[in-house]
Amino acid sequence: MTNRALIGLFYGSSTCYTEMAGEKIRAQLGEELVDLFNINTTPIITAEFYDYLILGIPTWDYGELQEDWEEIWDDINEVDFTGKKVAIYGLGDQIGYPEWFQDAMGYLHSKVVARGAIPCGYWSIEDYKYEASKAHTPDGAQFVGLALDEENEFSRTAERVAAWCAQIRGEFGI
Repeated sequence: MTNRALIGLFYGSSTCYTEMAGEKIRAQLGEELVDLFNINTTPIITAEFYDYLILGIPTWDYGELQEDWEEIWDDINEVDFTGKKVAIYGLGDQIGYPEWFQDAMGYLHSKVVARGAIPCGYWSIEDYKYEASKAHTPDGAQFVGLALDEENEFSRTAERVAAWCAQIRGEFGI
C-alpha cells in the first residue's frame, strides 16, 4: 500500500454515527494524517500497514457488537498489532442501555491488546451517567477509549473529540 497517511482509522457503522464520528476525528487530526476505512469494505488486515491506529466501534442493544465488527471478529486474530499504538472510540446509549454502555469498546480493546497493541486514548468516566460498562480500565477510573453518546449527548461530541484528539496526538507522538 503506497501513499498512505500516518494513521489508519477503521470503523464499523450501521447508522452512520460511528462513521461521522470518525470523520470528525479525521478532520480534527488533519485529513492528511488519517486514512479512513469502513471495515465492511476494507479487510481489517489492512491495519498492519499502520503504526498508529484508531478503531471505531458502537455498542448495540444489550452490549453486543455492531454487525460489521461481528462479521470480521475472528479476522482480527490474523492482525499483528505488536508495537502499534491503538486508540479506540466507541458509541453507545447511556440512558437506553445503561447496563451495557460502551461494552463493545471494551471487547475490542481486550482483543487488540491481546494481539500486541499499545493502548492509547484512555478517557475519564466523569460526566457520564450509566450503570455498568465492560469498557473500564482495571482501576475503573477511565474508559479504554473515547466514549461518545450521540443519542443523549450529541452537543458534547465536538468538545470531547477535540480534547481526545489532542490527547492521542501526544500519546502517538505526532
